[in-house]
Amino acid sequence: MDAFDDLLRQAEIAHGHLCAGQILGVRMAMLGCSRLGIEDPRGKDRKRLVTYIEIDRCATDAIGVVTGCRLGKRALKFRDWGKMAATFVDIETNRAIRVSAKESSKALAREMYPEVENKNQQQMRAYREMSDGDLFDEQWVRVVVEPKEFPGFKGERIACDICGEGINYDRFVRRDDQTLCMSCAAPEERYYQPL
Repeated sequence: MDAFDDLLRQAEIAHGHLCAGQILGVRMAMLGCSRLGIEDPRGKDRKRLVTYIEIDRCATDAIGVVTGCRLGKRALKFRDWGKMAATFVDIETNRAIRVSAKESSKALAREMYPEVENKNQQQMRAYREMSDGDLFDEQWVRVVVEPKEFPGFKGERIACDICGEGINYDRFVRRDDQTLCMSCAAPEERYYQPL
């Protein structure tokens, strides 16, 4: 794995700026990989890791940079829970660890650098220096990654009987002898509304 500062530069480039969330994400991913014994997540170990992220903020881009996990590769899974947390799953060993940022780390950053008025700058400095124990909670967990969720899974492609769009990875509903995509099955839950 690349050194912390190298990964941080890569995360900054991928994200467009450096912030406290980038530092958290890099450190969180490095810790998760370390605990699982994954030394080269973007190289020789790239097919071992699946990562679940729980927030769509800055740290997520950094986690993707460190782990090499991407949505398009089906190795990055998003759960919109609004938490600064990620679960790293070694699919070869079935071991998983959930790492979450401690809320107390913000107060500790203020204590460490009270002279720094800008909160982001304060946290950026402190998050580089805090111990993993001061910055994160760790919990060994069990995650069942179903075969259809694995990177590289090729499932049946079916067309929706209402809109005609193709549906991958069993993301359909069967109702009244029809195959429906999720948006046609529950139009009130669509993130978009046709005009």
